[in-house]
Amino acid sequence: MDALQGFTLAFLEFSALLLAFILIAVIVAVIWMYVADVTQTEQTIRRNYPVIGRFRYFFETLGEFFRQYFFAMDREELPFNRAQRTWVYRSAKNIDSTVAFGSTHPLNRPGDWIFLNGLFPPLHEEVTPTSTLSFGLGYARVPYSTDRLFNISAMSFGAISAPAIEALSQGARDAGIWLNTGEGALSPYHLEGGCDIVFQIGTAKYGVRDENGRLSDDKLRALAELPEICMFELKLSQGAKPGKGGILPGAKVTDIIASTRGIPAGRDSISPNRHPEIDSIEDLLDMLHHIREVTGKPTGFKAVIGSTDWLDEFCVAVHARGMAYAPDFITIDSADGGTGAAPQSLIDYMGLPIRKSLPLVVDKLVEYGLRERIKVICSGKMINPSGVAAALCLGADSVNSARGFMFALGCVQALQCNRNTCPTGITTHDEELQRGLVPADKARRVASYARNMHHEVEMIAHSCGLREPRQLRRHHAQVINEMGMPESLQELWPEATVREEYRNSQPPARPTAGTGPALLP
Repeated sequence: MDALQGFTLAFLEFSALLLAFILIAVIVAVIWMYVADVTQTEQTIRRNYPVIGRFRYFFETLGEFFRQYFFAMDREELPFNRAQRTWVYRSAKNIDSTVAFGSTHPLNRPGDWIFLNGLFPPLHEEVTPTSTLSFGLGYARVPYSTDRLFNISAMSFGAISAPAIEALSQGARDAGIWLNTGEGALSPYHLEGGCDIVFQIGTAKYGVRDENGRLSDDKLRALAELPEICMFELKLSQGAKPGKGGILPGAKVTDIIASTRGIPAGRDSISPNRHPEIDSIEDLLDMLHHIREVTGKPTGFKAVIGSTDWLDEFCVAVHARGMAYAPDFITIDSADGGTGAAPQSLIDYMGLPIRKSLPLVVDKLVEYGLRERIKVICSGKMINPSGVAAALCLGADSVNSARGFMFALGCVQALQCNRNTCPTGITTHDEELQRGLVPADKARRVASYARNMHHEVEMIAHSCGLREPRQLRRHHAQVINEMGMPESLQELWPEATVREEYRNSQPPARPTAGTGPALLP
């Protein structure tokens, strides 16, 4: 009994001393913060309200997390709301994505898509496989064909981590889709899964540059010999930062990233605003032709559309130079596309969104009789089936997504891509944070997301009375206008017709497998 009383008294004495020490430490800390706040000159709130003013910055930091998990409704957040992300999460996990009772999606919100169902949708035995899309057929020595509608958009090694790229590569192989390297060059992790790869050539030409930073034909040939690389994409601009080169903060330039790109480790990697050797349409066509001749593989370019004056000049120049100088594809990036780091003035206000730029470019290609020669890929915030189907209606041949596949990897939209502190290990090179991303598990989710996306886009097409998704046209969809009423895409963007002088100069339309007449016009 005496031993128990002695232990209790000793514990109480120790607790009292510990409490006193904590109180003294708190008082000292408060005094230190008070003196630091009233003497600093950088922050007005802290200077006028010492100690208490610090809570303002603390709550500001916590605010984005509280809004995301406690206060924002399912369809309120940006850039992607909870309903959009949830569909990706569920499809990536391959679990039931049906909903009950009724839709929470309002049918009067401006900018949203509505698809027009056919009276007699095809029966299961009447549908056909998605038709094959061919790039560079008749122009590249090694053309590329695919029947996939939805592929992985450009994400550089550096902007995202090694395990993230491994998972994307393995998942892309399993789903039969391509993976775009982004401008950060080809890393060993891209080849890990053996998927089809689109090699992107950025303005800094990482991975294909010589000692002077110019395009190296020898390195191009070496890459082209890899069977995984199916196409080359010349990047002119990016939707999130048109007019600005790629930005990779020095904190994310590790030794392996530096060696992959051929740059110093630990220093900011900032690409030029444009390719120094391209400052005209003629230069662009020459470069595309040169890359295709050296590699033998389909070659196109990526750009966000802003000013459109160059489109007519481009189409006229293609006809003047010949179809061999035309790009095999154009990737149109939306102004609301994603990025790891970009100036806010560009990400918020520069460039055209895809719903405006896509039909504009498609119609111009039709007008000049180039639509069969040049395939059109688009990217930008299309992470759900409705966005992909709408892009096909507007004229796209294929759709790319980066952030959709980031959500499939487990992204929680923490908005920390530029800080090397991504909590899910996707955009960080902190090995402790990367430990939570297991490539083998996430690869299954990547593949499931791609497959379920393809399935649901097919389902939309079938509901519209079509045999397969590539038959979607503008008269199959409407968009909600500012008055909250549906308006036909066909009326907003009437189908273009070929100019008389170019009707005889069109490349012949090539038949593709699985095509058939729509059940309804």
